[in-house]
Amino acid sequence: MMFRALPAVLVWFVAAPLFAAPEGQHTLFNFVSPTDVVQVETADAYFPEVTGEPTAEGAVLRRVTFNPAARPTLSLTPQEGQWDWSAAGAMTLHLQNAMDWALTLDVEIESRDGKRLNSRIALPAGPGQILMVPLHAVSPRAQGMRAAPPMPWSHEGQSVLLATQVDGELDASQVVRVSLSLTQPDVAQNILVGRFGVRDGNAVEQAAYTGIVDGFGQFTRSQWPEKVRDAEQLKAAAAKEQAQLEKWLAERPQLDRFGGLLGGPTFEASGFFRTEKRDGRWFLVTPEGHPFFSLGVNAVSAKQSQTYIEGREQMFAELPKDGDPLAAYYGNADSRRDTGAAKGRGFGHGRWFDFYQANLHRTYANAACQEAKAVEPAAAAPVSAAPAPAPAPAPAATPEKACEPEAFDEPRWVKHTLDRLQAWGFNTIGNWSELPLGQAERVPYTLPLSISGDYQTISTGLDWWGGMPDPFDPRFAMATERAVAITARDHRDDPWLMGYFADNELAWAHPEPGPRGRYALAYGTLRLTTDVPAKRAFLKQLRDKYRNHQGLSKAWGIELTAWELMEDPGFEAPLPSEQYPAIEEDLQRFQRLFADTYFKTIADSLKWHAPNHLLLGGRFAISTPEAVAACAQYCDVMSFNFYTREPQHGYDFAALRALDKPLLIGEFHFGSRDRGPFWGGVSEVYDESQRAPAYAHFLKQVLAEPSIVGAHWFQYLDQPVTGRLLDGENGHFGLVGITDRPFGTFVGAVRKTNIDLGIWFLDAVAAQAGSAAEPTKATGNEKKD
Repeated sequence: MMFRALPAVLVWFVAAPLFAAPEGQHTLFNFVSPTDVVQVETADAYFPEVTGEPTAEGAVLRRVTFNPAARPTLSLTPQEGQWDWSAAGAMTLHLQNAMDWALTLDVEIESRDGKRLNSRIALPAGPGQILMVPLHAVSPRAQGMRAAPPMPWSHEGQSVLLATQVDGELDASQVVRVSLSLTQPDVAQNILVGRFGVRDGNAVEQAAYTGIVDGFGQFTRSQWPEKVRDAEQLKAAAAKEQAQLEKWLAERPQLDRFGGLLGGPTFEASGFFRTEKRDGRWFLVTPEGHPFFSLGVNAVSAKQSQTYIEGREQMFAELPKDGDPLAAYYGNADSRRDTGAAKGRGFGHGRWFDFYQANLHRTYANAACQEAKAVEPAAAAPVSAAPAPAPAPAPAATPEKACEPEAFDEPRWVKHTLDRLQAWGFNTIGNWSELPLGQAERVPYTLPLSISGDYQTISTGLDWWGGMPDPFDPRFAMATERAVAITARDHRDDPWLMGYFADNELAWAHPEPGPRGRYALAYGTLRLTTDVPAKRAFLKQLRDKYRNHQGLSKAWGIELTAWELMEDPGFEAPLPSEQYPAIEEDLQRFQRLFADTYFKTIADSLKWHAPNHLLLGGRFAISTPEAVAACAQYCDVMSFNFYTREPQHGYDFAALRALDKPLLIGEFHFGSRDRGPFWGGVSEVYDESQRAPAYAHFLKQVLAEPSIVGAHWFQYLDQPVTGRLLDGENGHFGLVGITDRPFGTFVGAVRKTNIDLGIWFLDAVAAQAGSAAEPTKATGNEKKD
């Protein structure tokens, strides 16, 4: 073995015969028996042994140690010239994690022209893998879904770790470097490496997505307790669950008609939901005058679980044929949109299938027939060998029709779903849920205003759900009036309606840190043409302050030779600076004017059409202080979607307390990847067992904030394995799976937390008020005298 020292770099040249490579792979180098065609360099990494070591699977691999450093790296380069991989589809490397925990490995492939492909690999502990990195950009979004099937998986007798997310671009005909690195490891980490080379990766990429969904809509390559094997198992599980629900419903704490807490403070009964602050704590108050902590669930719907199948039929191991009763659950749609959520997504239109409703059919179709038979009149006709004549057409309520269930039995689903939510301790139907759930007058509900129209929009860059509505555009006021009038028309006098959400996760800013992201709305507005009302409003604000271009030039530190130059499209305002504080002041002042105009327009319309109901804010995901302050001024409740371990991690609560307004958490969840769907959600935990503790911890932290009046879980159902229609999200963060089976351990723990929350809440109220009353009993069902 021969070494040549370089500063912080090890260069290794050794000639030796190649080991036999797996079928289809062209081996360029073997760390155990290296050749002189590849140069190996290390930075903050080293090879502790000069020989390989056997693994439990019988392979011989070479250990490389990555030191605690900013970015320890192992690099491979051609000994001379460059690699021409234009005929190959993927880079391959036999490797194994030598630690007892998973590692995150960054892989970079570079071509001579400076182009790079980058991929981040989750390398599990355990046996060795064949890492495959495609030599082109790939993404699960191109396959129509948010997250890819879990890796590694067994393919043709090998454990293959396919990189399913590769970003960038590459000239595969002139590859000059491949590097493996870790980001800031706390301690030394070891990886075992072997053969390095290339192969045709297209077939492997296709195989990774083939046959991944079974006939019930479940992931085929893993097992979990609630996974269904056949329709009989579905029916048996439904019967067992029904008995459990009846028991839990009988054990519910005593509440007022609307779910208000008894045994605590009482308030004036207004006949509708309202808010009130008492003893330093904000309350939602039921129409009957009792405190109400809103525990809700979003997207309680049987109509949001379709997934596109057209063009990717190979992903599905079993789909109903035309003429099959389950073929009733096919449909067509087009979800293509010019939004950040749709960027890079493939398979966003065409034929879809609804596995959830198909599974409801499998579970309850025969039950409908059994119920019908139970009410059939006794027949005295003699037995005949000849078939009976076909019955005449009958109304839908007859037994014959009952044995031909409709595609979706909504009344059954609504009753069963409400039984579940109440048995599990929830008391609110959250956003994007089915209207009949609220109309049943069992559980209070919320509604989105869903404002849409042909008004102007302003881009802040990411625009996940689209651009910002221009509130200065008269067409926005018209669209708001129309949306509010239509939405409120049938609910104006409904005491079960808690209130309306103004919108959802508007792009008030860009997630980029710093002033460009913080003031993206103002910068984006100034780049537009003057036919956009928001730009005219901004320019008027500046002209009213500075009078002319000289005043603005001096305040902003720019050379503006004529005011008209600001009217040009593409005008780029300077970044804020200490030397010119007026820049930031003006950006903030416009963004506050924008937010005031937006929320006031909605609030004024709602006061006219629905004066009895609450305006629940804008469900902020990314926001600005100006938008939040305006929301506090014009809305009854502020709402935030917090995907964090604790709500306090989602925003500066000191700033929120200063606004002195009640706050509702519009969305939160904790997901994992071990129950079928591939994405763990925005707030992911390691596995299913950690979801319930995370849920309980979050709600305990919720109660620590006297301004928070409720929290709504997202969402009722797991998303389809291959992605929902809207944007391809495919997460496991539901209470219920695609087969309509609840995740039993999680749901049981959620129920306990929800019931305990009522006790914790009343105790917190008593403690905050300095009450000398006796502690609330564990049953939580005492009435106030």
